[in-house]
Amino acid sequence: MAKRLRVLHVTHPDYVPPKSTDGFSEKEINVWKTDFDVVRALEENGHDVRSLGVLHELAPIRTTIEEFQPHIVFNLLEQFGGFPEFDQHVVGYLEMLGVPYTGCNPRGLVLARDKALAKKLVTYHRIRTPNFVVFRKGKAIRRPKNVSLPLFVKSAVEESSLGISQASVVDTDEKLAERVAFVHDSLGTDAIAEEYIEGRELYVGVIGNTRLKTFPVWELKFGKLTEGGSAPIATAKVKHDIAYQEKMGIEHGVAEDLPEGLEARMAKLTRRICRVLEIDGYARIDYRLAADGRLYFLEANPNPEIAWEEELASASEASGLKYPALIQKIVSLGLARAKGR
Repeated sequence: MAKRLRVLHVTHPDYVPPKSTDGFSEKEINVWKTDFDVVRALEENGHDVRSLGVLHELAPIRTTIEEFQPHIVFNLLEQFGGFPEFDQHVVGYLEMLGVPYTGCNPRGLVLARDKALAKKLVTYHRIRTPNFVVFRKGKAIRRPKNVSLPLFVKSAVEESSLGISQASVVDTDEKLAERVAFVHDSLGTDAIAEEYIEGRELYVGVIGNTRLKTFPVWELKFGKLTEGGSAPIATAKVKHDIAYQEKMGIEHGVAEDLPEGLEARMAKLTRRICRVLEIDGYARIDYRLAADGRLYFLEANPNPEIAWEEELASASEASGLKYPALIQKIVSLGLARAKGR
């Protein structure tokens, strides 16, 4: 058993989990399932866990740290004050307080959060990614000649497939303008439009600080989704609607029948991308494998969804690292990074 630690679990107030799932519906559980799974695993590992909901004030973090004296903060915050791009500031605050924390450092969060910046950086390092254009709020919507239709339009900073639907794939400039306006107006962020790559949706989970370990290549399998003419993309419904997943036969699992040597190449490429973007802790790198065998980097996800049975945890288990051990490894990496400083 691991050394008993005081662990401060920090999350959004709505995600602070109850002690048990008894009496809650599946829909209610899904709201805080990740936090419940993590807290349960920490407790199974013998740690003393306290949960703190943080919305738009840093003072409760400092007050709780002074009172509880945690050995480490298990950070599951995905936003601060309603702004997803502010999560890195909370991590930076923990660094200034000298408190160890789990997950990615603030530099990695900044570089990966901005999807356009991440693509520019990996392109500089000769890593293939779809051609793209960023449409800033309030600016004219004009497609450059070097960016070809069809395009996949999404927020330049949001995660978890927020705002992504079948309408996100556009094949005319008129539809492009409509979808960019939707992102600007509904999500309040800049939009990024990248050339749509028809192919397989592949993920590689990775864990580590300086020595990075990759998990087996994972695939999002779209089932019957394409039978009605829908594009095989990870929409919000595909990612989060359990009833829809069951209806369409959507599932995720180990990627099978990959071209010879591709898995090893993806493992090496994933480690390279993490180093380029300064990502540590744990992450998931998303790719598209086109029919011609070309592999395209789509985006990097530091601190990805880590609920039990989700992509990263499932890939970890497939590699032999069970869920409680995965959570303990994430804690150990946070402590090791702090000790290294």
